[in-house]
Amino acid sequence: GVTLLTAGSIVMLWLGEQITQRGIGNGTSILITVGILADIPGAITSFVDMTFGGKIGTAAANAHGWEKALGMIVLFVLVTAAMVAINQAVRKIPIQYAQRMVGRKMYGAQTNYLPLKVNYAGVMPVIFAGAIMSFPPMLLNPLSTYFPTLAFLHDWAAFFSRNNAFYYTVYSILIFGFSYFWISIMFRPVQIADDLKKNNGYILGVRPGEHTAKYIDKILLRLTLAGAIYITFVCLLPEFLILKYNVPFYFGGTSLLIIVVVTMDFMSQVQAYIMSHQYESLLKKANFKAT
Repeated sequence: GVTLLTAGSIVMLWLGEQITQRGIGNGTSILITVGILADIPGAITSFVDMTFGGKIGTAAANAHGWEKALGMIVLFVLVTAAMVAINQAVRKIPIQYAQRMVGRKMYGAQTNYLPLKVNYAGVMPVIFAGAIMSFPPMLLNPLSTYFPTLAFLHDWAAFFSRNNAFYYTVYSILIFGFSYFWISIMFRPVQIADDLKKNNGYILGVRPGEHTAKYIDKILLRLTLAGAIYITFVCLLPEFLILKYNVPFYFGGTSLLIIVVVTMDFMSQVQAYIMSHQYESLLKKANFKAT
């Protein structure tokens, strides 16, 4: 079973890489999203069973079933709308450009903006944190089964289940850590500052070069803190509602966050792909008419 699981994981990683290189979007994230969306029929069935006791439309149906169902639908819509709004939120840093010569044209001073996303890391911290939290039970439970003298490892694996404070504490810490880790490897404030300096651009009140890089990095660290708090809250809120109040919220916060973020990124890349092809076709027509 472990061998088949490992082989399946390798095949899925390879397929994700192929989608990333030859398709649109992040292949691994798309495969995870498809796997979550495949559970929608089961989610609807589970929602009906938990809300109406499996007897919707009959006299024995729960008297408050429709109120619970409407409340959960409204909560689902509000949480999804909040996710979309925050994932689209950016902090605009005004960039002032001095007069510059581009080709044979002189462009006057103009103001532009450097957009910094609040949730720059997207869904990657959640994926990394979830993968790490699922690894100890996968390792400890087989060891405790095959080696009776190591039966205590089963109790250790129980700490990584979704019903204790230890799991949620470590999970939250991992989300925060991977949020800052992702920013550190994917965002380059020094390179942005150098590009601005080469193009005669500067941030008002901030000296070009190193000071600009430190200023951008300072703002991004604050935004990352807000983004990490948002991700942690979204991932843990449905879990607490399910465990504490038995709310029939089938999709956990992690699954819903992955669906929203990956779908938005995929749609933006599809729109960029379509626009690039439209521009290419216009350029071809213009060259044809010119000849």
